[in-house]
Amino acid sequence: MSDNDSLATKLTVRSLLSEAAGLRLVLLAGEAGLGRRVTFHRVQKPGLALAGFVRQVQPERVQILGATELAYLASLPVEEARHGIETFMALEPACIVVTKGLDVPAELFEAADRLGVPLLRTPMRSSMAIQAIQTYIEHELAPTASIHGVLMDVLGVGILLLGKSGIGKSEAALELVMRGHRMVADDLVEVRRSAHDLLVGWSAELIKHHMEVRGVGIINIKDMFGVASVRDEKRIELVMELVRWEESEAADRVGLDDQTHTILEVPVPLLRIPVSPGRNVSSLVEVAARNRLLQVRGHHAAREFQERLDQALAEARQRRFRGDVE
Repeated sequence: MSDNDSLATKLTVRSLLSEAAGLRLVLLAGEAGLGRRVTFHRVQKPGLALAGFVRQVQPERVQILGATELAYLASLPVEEARHGIETFMALEPACIVVTKGLDVPAELFEAADRLGVPLLRTPMRSSMAIQAIQTYIEHELAPTASIHGVLMDVLGVGILLLGKSGIGKSEAALELVMRGHRMVADDLVEVRRSAHDLLVGWSAELIKHHMEVRGVGIINIKDMFGVASVRDEKRIELVMELVRWEESEAADRVGLDDQTHTILEVPVPLLRIPVSPGRNVSSLVEVAARNRLLQVRGHHAAREFQERLDQALAEARQRRFRGDVE
């Protein structure tokens, strides 16, 4: 998959029950509906839906029932409560989660099993359950892509190295590791876009912590250099594309030409680095990381130099003009 191809994750209610989710949910009824899809990362409290106002209820969304909703159902006559529950469930919610470990009305049990709507329960309070469930769903539904490259954490800056096969990405990354920086992924970088348009990269589990060094073979960075030489994931803040010197166009020698590389529809600052024998790519990556840190803090060396140059030229023209007038 290219770096611009998004992979839509199919999330089901069954995933919410997994230990990996860590949501402390248990299934009470409606097991037949565990395959229902969850397509909204924000959960919903039905509120007035139980009273018949269902306009705002969206299908394939997790619904939360807390003490207020259950108390309202308990206050209704049995037939009226059953009608409200069935009207609500007919809207095809992904599932219903009862919070605080509260007791569930028999009408809710019966309707969940009959209509195949998973009924879950958690000991967490509603506010905590909503936050935990939304965080998990947002993570699972985030657009993802797989990119051929190397992801490094250099001085706290997440740098994605791109370039043709054999150009020296892994060798540069290896030297950076030997200098004390940290590797996130080599060869294949998995990328996820968060709801705030932040890009986070990590390594596929099968090749995690491993690197291919031509002439040496496959090495395990964590085993060889220690746990401090790797990290599980890192935000991508800068892309550096390595290009062969003879294939590169006129390189930006000043640094005023701001370029970007788009990943999952998010633009990321891009530097194109010409590579030739004798050029120390790892040193250039370190310098780029330091320069990026300065730019984030508001110090842009190239622009500041250009401003001083423009000012000096303007002052020289003024002096020349005054001399001509005199």
